[in-house]
Amino acid sequence: MGNIKEVRGKIHDFLVEGDYEPLEEFLLEVHYADLAEILRTFELDERVELLRHLDRERAAQVLSELDRDEITPLLKGLGRKASAQILQEMPTDDAADLLGELPEDEQERYLRLMSDPEAEDVAELLEYGAETAGGIMTTEFVAVNKELTTDEAIQVVRRTAQEAETVYYVYVVNDQNQLVGVVSLREMILAAPGARIEEIMRTGPIRVNVGTDREEVARVVAKYDFLAVPVVNDDEQLLGIVTVDDVLDVIEEEATEDYLRLASVHQERYLELSVVQRARRRLPWLMALLFGAVLAGSVVQFYEDTLAGVVALAFFMPVIAGGPGNVGTQTMAVMVRGLATGEVDARRVTRVIFKEIQVGMIVGGVSGLVLAGIAALWLDSALLGLVVGTSLAAAMTTATAIGTLFPLLISRLGVDPALASGPFITTVMDVISLMIYFTVATLIFFRFIG
Repeated sequence: MGNIKEVRGKIHDFLVEGDYEPLEEFLLEVHYADLAEILRTFELDERVELLRHLDRERAAQVLSELDRDEITPLLKGLGRKASAQILQEMPTDDAADLLGELPEDEQERYLRLMSDPEAEDVAELLEYGAETAGGIMTTEFVAVNKELTTDEAIQVVRRTAQEAETVYYVYVVNDQNQLVGVVSLREMILAAPGARIEEIMRTGPIRVNVGTDREEVARVVAKYDFLAVPVVNDDEQLLGIVTVDDVLDVIEEEATEDYLRLASVHQERYLELSVVQRARRRLPWLMALLFGAVLAGSVVQFYEDTLAGVVALAFFMPVIAGGPGNVGTQTMAVMVRGLATGEVDARRVTRVIFKEIQVGMIVGGVSGLVLAGIAALWLDSALLGLVVGTSLAAAMTTATAIGTLFPLLISRLGVDPALASGPFITTVMDVISLMIYFTVATLIFFRFIG
C-alpha cells in the first residue's frame, strides 16, 4: 500500500468518478487507522459517503480512531439506523462514550435500533460516571467458572473470544460471579488433562472497584504493566475490564485537562468552544489576576519613600517580581505531576516538602549571589547588591515553599491540585516578592544610611 497521500488520492478519484465497487475492494486493503487519518481530510459529505462503502465492522474500527467531536456529525449524516448498526459493532465502552455525548432522547433512539444484548450492555455503561472505572470499562471479556476443567474452559474461550476485546487474560469467577482468580491461555493449555481451573488459577488478582476514579485505574495499569484490569462492584462481582488502550486515552485526556488548568483555562473540550465561550472561561481568572497585579502596585506605593530615596531599586523590580514566580511555577508543576502519578503520597510528603524547600534555598542562594554581584558591579554599590541578593534569595525560597505546600493543601481538601494554576502563583509571588524586596531595602538602608 502506498503512502497516505497516494491512498487519499486514489480514494478521492473513486469517489469523484462514482466507482464504488473498486472503491470497496480498495478500502479492504487499507488499514483502518490510515483510513481514519485520511477521513479527516475530506469534507463531511465525502466522509459519510466513504463510510457507507465500508462494512459495519470496518466502519466501527475507523470511528473508534476518531475524536468524539468528529464522530457526532458522521452519525447524523449516516442516519440513525446505519449508525446504530455501526455502534453495535464497536466495543461497548467506545459506543457508550459516543452515545454519552448525545442528549438522552437521542441515546434512547439509538439504543432502540441496536440489538438487545449490545443495547443492554451500552445502556449499563451509560449509567456510570464518565470519570470512573465503570465509565471506561468494557463488558466484552472472557470469564470461566472455577469448577470447570481446563478442557471445558478452553471450549468456553472458543465460544466467547470472538466477541471479547482482549483474551490475554481469562478471569475466573465462582457461582455468584465473584472474581476469585485469573489464568492465562498458556497455563490452561499446559495444564494436566482434566485439571480444574481452580487448581491452576492465580488467586487474589489485582482489581478496581467500579466507582474508582479513572486516574487511579490508569496508575494501577501502569504500576503492574497490565494489558487489562478487571472491574468489580462492592460485592466483588465481575462487571467488566479496563484495557490499556482506554488507559492511554485517559492519560492523554487528563494531561490535557491538567495543562489547561495550569493555564487557568480549564474546561472540558476547551478547543471545541466558540471564541466568546473561550473568552468567558478566561476572563474571571484574568480579572482576579488583574486585581492581584493592582495589589502588587499598591505594595510599591506603600514603599514609595524607600523607592524615592534609592531610585536604583526600580532597576531590579522586574527580576525580583519575576524570578520567584518562575521558581514557584516550576515547583508547583513538579508537585502537581507527582500527586497525579502517585509519586507524592502520604508516606513521602514530608520528605518531598523538605527536599523542595532545600532546592529553593540553593536556587535562591545562587541566584541571589549572582544578582548581588551584578548590582554591586553595575551600580558600584555593595549595599544595593546586599539588598537585591538577599531579597531574591528569600523570595525564591518562599516561592518554593508555596509552590510545594499549596497543591498539597488543596489536594487534602479534595480539590484537583492542577487548580493551583501557574498564573495564580505568579501573581501571589509578585506581591510577596515586592513586599520582601522593599522591606529588606527599608531595613538595610535605614540601618546603614539612616
